Amino acid sequence: MDEILYEVDGRVGIITLNRPEVANAQNSTLLDALDAAWSRAAVDEDVKVILLKANGKHFSAGHDLKDRWPAPKEITLEWIYSAETRRYLEYTLRWRNVPKPTIAAVQGKCIAGGLMLCWPCDLIVAAENAEFSDPVVHMGIGGVEYHGHTWELGPRKAKEILFTGRAVTAEEAEKVGMVNKVVPLDQLGTEALELAHQIATMPSFGLRQAKRAVNQSLDVQGFYAAIQSVFDIHETGHGNALSVSGYPILTQLDAMKERIKGQ
Repeated sequence: MDEILYEVDGRVGIITLNRPEVANAQNSTLLDALDAAWSRAAVDEDVKVILLKANGKHFSAGHDLKDRWPAPKEITLEWIYSAETRRYLEYTLRWRNVPKPTIAAVQGKCIAGGLMLCWPCDLIVAAENAEFSDPVVHMGIGGVEYHGHTWELGPRKAKEILFTGRAVTAEEAEKVGMVNKVVPLDQLGTEALELAHQIATMPSFGLRQAKRAVNQSLDVQGFYAAIQSVFDIHETGHGNALSVSGYPILTQLDAMKERIKGQ
């Protein structure tokens, strides 16, 4: 089964995460296929708007911790830094800067690395049951690699969800401006696709200019520099974990899983 599906509906390119059996957890194969789908949609002349969605109950449970890593004795910070620069930092920034409007449709859990899939999108439509969280402080890491937290939630709310690991509901996310629209779960696909088709009626160059204007305004305010610098802060978390335990995370996975289940 393909882990990423791609189709075109009218002028809308639809990218679908397709690992529902593991809540769309992201292994390296999925991320590479996802980046290829983004690149395909970016250059597809028939596509004016890109919609990212997910099959199954949950949008994404984040990074797949069962993904292939070197043996513990072979893991170095240099290896981690190189691998995460490519698949987390470079991929997410590339998706963010695709010169076409992009929409994420999110249902169920969107945990840690899941945020790195929806935050680069221009708009987010969320089902009423959507929950957004980044509980990796439990692992001794100060947040996922793409630090959209402060920009998406504001500084105090960003600190709160990082310090506590709690989930932000769809309603709360809409109130702080992280989510554009909250809809019933059974209407998520229809509502997101209708919005994509509506945007696709606008002139392509105007859409491209509007997106660039907003993204460049954020970059002038420091977004791009902050994403780069906080990525390095993230990597110091791995370095600290390696020095303490010989493994790139300080595992409190049982506590983290229990907290997620209880939310």
